[in-house]
Amino acid sequence: MPEATTPREPASLDTVAAAEGDPGRDQPWAELGLKADEYARIREILGRRPTSAELAMYSVMWSEHCSYKSSKVHLKQFGELPQETPLGPMLAGIGENAGVLDIGQGYAVTFKVESHNHPSYVEPYQGAATGVGGIVRDILAMGARPVAVMDPLRFGPLDAEDTHRVLPGIVAGVGGYGNCLGLPNIGGEAVFDETYAGNPLVNALCVGVLRHEDLHLAKASGVGNKVILYGARTGGDGIGGVSVLASETFDEGGPSKRPSVQVGDPFMEKLLIECTLEVFAAGLVAGIQDLGGAGLSCATSELASAGDGGMHVDLDRVPLRDSSLAPEEILMSESQERMMAVVEPGDVDKFLAICEKWEVEAVVVGEVTDTGRLRIDWHGEQVVDVPPRSVAHDGPTYHRPFERPARQDELQAAGADGLQRPADGDALRETVLRLAASPNLCDKSWITDQYDRYVQGNTVLSQPSDSGMVRVDADTGLGVAVSTDANGRFARLDPYAGAQLALAESYRNVATSGATPLAVSDCLNFGSPEDPAVMWQFAEACRGLKDGCEALGVPVTGGNVSLYNQTGETAILPTPVVAVLGVIDDVTRRTPTGFAAADQRILLLGETRDELSGSEWAQVEHGHLGGLPPEVDLLAERNLARLLVDAARARMLTSAHDLADGGLSQALVESCLRNDVGARVSLPGDPFVALFSESTARVLVTVDDEHHDAFATMAAAMGVTVTELGSTSATPALTVEGQFELPLGELREAWTTTLPAALA
Repeated sequence: MPEATTPREPASLDTVAAAEGDPGRDQPWAELGLKADEYARIREILGRRPTSAELAMYSVMWSEHCSYKSSKVHLKQFGELPQETPLGPMLAGIGENAGVLDIGQGYAVTFKVESHNHPSYVEPYQGAATGVGGIVRDILAMGARPVAVMDPLRFGPLDAEDTHRVLPGIVAGVGGYGNCLGLPNIGGEAVFDETYAGNPLVNALCVGVLRHEDLHLAKASGVGNKVILYGARTGGDGIGGVSVLASETFDEGGPSKRPSVQVGDPFMEKLLIECTLEVFAAGLVAGIQDLGGAGLSCATSELASAGDGGMHVDLDRVPLRDSSLAPEEILMSESQERMMAVVEPGDVDKFLAICEKWEVEAVVVGEVTDTGRLRIDWHGEQVVDVPPRSVAHDGPTYHRPFERPARQDELQAAGADGLQRPADGDALRETVLRLAASPNLCDKSWITDQYDRYVQGNTVLSQPSDSGMVRVDADTGLGVAVSTDANGRFARLDPYAGAQLALAESYRNVATSGATPLAVSDCLNFGSPEDPAVMWQFAEACRGLKDGCEALGVPVTGGNVSLYNQTGETAILPTPVVAVLGVIDDVTRRTPTGFAAADQRILLLGETRDELSGSEWAQVEHGHLGGLPPEVDLLAERNLARLLVDAARARMLTSAHDLADGGLSQALVESCLRNDVGARVSLPGDPFVALFSESTARVLVTVDDEHHDAFATMAAAMGVTVTELGSTSATPALTVEGQFELPLGELREAWTTTLPAALA
């Protein structure tokens, strides 16, 4: 990637007047990541060359990370979906900091997932920590109290040296920041694949709760209203940070010569959260925006663009940690724990008093105007005079060429049918053990034990449950469940189907807990958009996700795109992470994941087919990737979800666990080990296919005898196939009739030792 430069204050201040007077001055537009035509477009918009400060603003706001210039032509189709959930219209959707959904009883919930991938490779702890901090502020800016976080993670091979460098730091950063904020981490993923070596994925999700009347939007309206910057001081950390880091491909030379990563202070963020919630409660905020990627450049231009269109800011008033910063550096800085609020003049003193109470520094830095321009002064001189929409929303739009790669047919033709399969019970037994111990399927407690999953006292379900669940209202039991999922191998085989498979699994996980799926947020992680094959993957994944959401009746509320995820010529597996949020009327009616007790009937819901291509079995046993992923049946997913939700309301199920990676084999292993309850099952058809197929729309459930007939009748009415496998057992073993027996102690040893042994 090009060497990033940190602009310094020139000997003479580069003002708007100076820009008009010397139009031919050389400017470092290429070093700041702009293309020649983009720089020419900026000059056309302004009718002159930009000042150094304006150039800095455009460079970060027109970066891939901030402008979505390569992806927005494909993302616009999500806005064509009905903007309502199964419970009614969304309260806020695409274009806001986060989507907001009505969940009943006067409550609303907001959630979003974003990426902090490249910063987390450069500096694992701070990159991951500030990723959590940034998504929490997005949720806070909607008027919500953050109540939970999740962390979908991807790493290179578990035994790779660089994985041992980045994984501990990333996990410590996620846990350290979230724990200090007092937010429970209720789920996520940790997946290993060689394509993520040198480019780990750190996606962060946050959920917030608010009353309908507490909703706030990011807009600067009301001429004469004051613009207040509050929170941490602005420093040199993060200058050219995520906005540049996430907009270029890493070379293979390591993390040197790259922009600085933001530095987080979770204790400052905790004060900022409480301070912000109090000014909301006092009715003192007319508009608000967090400062994340692109810092002040983003906050000022987006607030002005979404409001009355004009704003004046005096940059001298910005509290600094480093007095030597030039104006362009102040505008580019991505220092954390900062917010910008628009406040009516009569409320300013009250606002500042609340900030003082919480020991949060706050300064009036400007005001809303009717000029239609964003104007910024420094040392009494005007250094920025731009139409704010041209910075925030009217950046370049690229129609990148995309093309189905020539090798895709060859890849899809090389299915798993020809791979050697276990021939007898002993071989099946050893395969179950090896899969349970494999990096992607093994116990992730080494990671999740570093997170506080129960702080605040409202966590109902967390890892290793299929989805996380938190209680929203203590009196009624109203709650929400969230799941994140993606399978990069499936998306590599067929990106259209791969996106739908991620959606289907996340949707199914939420329903398995007993919650009704409502809406989607996504984090689309792909390689370089300059590669037509990668752009084809991206376009197909977007199309698949849109069609899938339409079929399931759930909207996309917003999300994030992360491109340039590759090292040299090696792109990551296409990884469309899909988060689904659902609502449950009473969390006491949730369905737990593991087997609860002996002598309960074990039932398999859904149809099993010979679908092993792209499976964990093919990867672990043969290192193979090829063929077509499992068939997607979204109607079957909807029917299955209805059954699971209705059965949970009726308290028919004693446990439920979806079948996904590792198939029935892994579902049985995890269900037995959750509470040390054994199982004795008989497998229909080919025992290998029954155990390791990864066919979709399947869930393993248990029922007591008294509810069996009623549940079977309900399933038949909804068109869901039920196969009786056997029963849970007081004998501490997983027994597959006619094939093998596995003591739970041996299973647990295999399942739990992989991560500790590798990372010790």
